[in-house]
Amino acid sequence: MTPLVSILIPAYNAGPWIADTLRSALAQTWPRKEIIVVDDGSTDTTLAVARGFLSKEVSVVTQTNQGAAAARNKAFSLCQGEYIQWLDADDLLSPDKVAKQIQAREEGCTERTLLSCGWGHFIYRPRCAEFIPTSLWCDLSPTEWLIRKMGQNLHMQTATWLVSRTLTDAAGPWDTRLLGDDDGEYFCRVLRASDGVRFVPEAQVFYRMPGFRRLSYIGASHRKMEAQLVSMRLHIGYLLAFEDSPRTRAACVNYLQIWLPNFHPVRPDLIEDAQKLAASVGGELRSPRLSWKYEWIRRLFGWEVARTVEANLRQVRWNLLRAWDRGLLLLGHS
Repeated sequence: MTPLVSILIPAYNAGPWIADTLRSALAQTWPRKEIIVVDDGSTDTTLAVARGFLSKEVSVVTQTNQGAAAARNKAFSLCQGEYIQWLDADDLLSPDKVAKQIQAREEGCTERTLLSCGWGHFIYRPRCAEFIPTSLWCDLSPTEWLIRKMGQNLHMQTATWLVSRTLTDAAGPWDTRLLGDDDGEYFCRVLRASDGVRFVPEAQVFYRMPGFRRLSYIGASHRKMEAQLVSMRLHIGYLLAFEDSPRTRAACVNYLQIWLPNFHPVRPDLIEDAQKLAASVGGELRSPRLSWKYEWIRRLFGWEVARTVEANLRQVRWNLLRAWDRGLLLLGHS
């Protein structure tokens, strides 16, 4: 039997990119697929562009803006596939991505094996995507995967996974409370239901770097800070449920330490909560420090000014890099 694969695409104001994303989904060499786009109340051309692809394989629905997690939940409620391929509306799949992963699934895996693959980031030119392996790019047990993810601050891009319906049902819906790290928390639950991760190096995902538009960027948003701490608390609970040991507790403390600067200095209440979390696993968090480039600004003008300068300079660098890459595309350097 040839299983049906559901490619589920939440979309919000992705007008410039969604056509390329849909073409990459349609180009999958796997013969049985359905593609479902859920437009999350876009205010640009996203819905019109997506509707231009309506066919036997592609369906498009729209809803009032509720966030990416709600759009994903809606897409899943409509799909019939035995395997689920999540795909953000500006990212791309290699043509044999799904086929390679299902082939690997048939070579000794089970319905509870979670399939992953490599991913490379690009801005405008996918042929120039940089694929930078991490210690997550291999076969791993669920516990070892989470230890590496949290202890080393690593992640796998959302579209790298191919998930059986059995695992998807067991994981439950995406958490709509989470504003930026909903994918990290969601795949923790998928991992909890799995019997391990199988890495398929032949499959590839192309992740379009959105810069400061990315959902995971916290910046000065108090709502995102609060949601991030909720996600962190859940992550720690998931890992300790797998294994409560010195190595998992150390990974939890390191995870908290890495994210602590996002709350400093504007949310002392969240910093205190993070400190309590660290203490609950036998650790202690150090006060955040800026890099030497901004430390002198902090000493002269304080944390908030130093963080503002840091964020503004990063934005300028990103804008320059984006303009350069777009210029090369326009000049034909694809």
